[in-house]
Amino acid sequence: MARPTIFCIMATIRLTKEFTFEAAHMLEGYDGLCREIHGHSYRLFVTVKGKPEADMESPKLGMVMDFGVLKRIVNEQIVERLDHSFTMRNTPNAMNIIESLGIGCDFSKIVLVDYQPTCENMLSDFAERLLGALPEDIELYSLRLHETATSYAEWFAEDNF
Repeated sequence: MARPTIFCIMATIRLTKEFTFEAAHMLEGYDGLCREIHGHSYRLFVTVKGKPEADMESPKLGMVMDFGVLKRIVNEQIVERLDHSFTMRNTPNAMNIIESLGIGCDFSKIVLVDYQPTCENMLSDFAERLLGALPEDIELYSLRLHETATSYAEWFAEDNF
């Protein structure tokens, strides 16, 4: 017996969208080269999970989420905030660096965070931001952040809840 030619709207589907941004950071107090101000060409992969739209009258029939909506959310929560920024842990030393570089007069995109801006900590921050911004029926499944072409960190919801 042939299967009907309809999409399986009860299936759970994962969608992934890739984002890129350029950013500089420093790891204050670190005992290696990354204590210096340096930058990366970050690649962020955001994977969400959900059930496709089942309403036969909906123009979004079969979609878990419009890729444009996912793009808007990630851009608002992460990319626009960090692209071409300089990120530092918010410490008294960071304030001294900002003052000595004259940042504020010539540079406007300084991001101070309450954590050491490692790839791992950035992912935790990204997850928290996205969890609060995604539609209720969409689950954040995973994040992957490439700091270099060969180095990345991953965050999975199943490991964190």
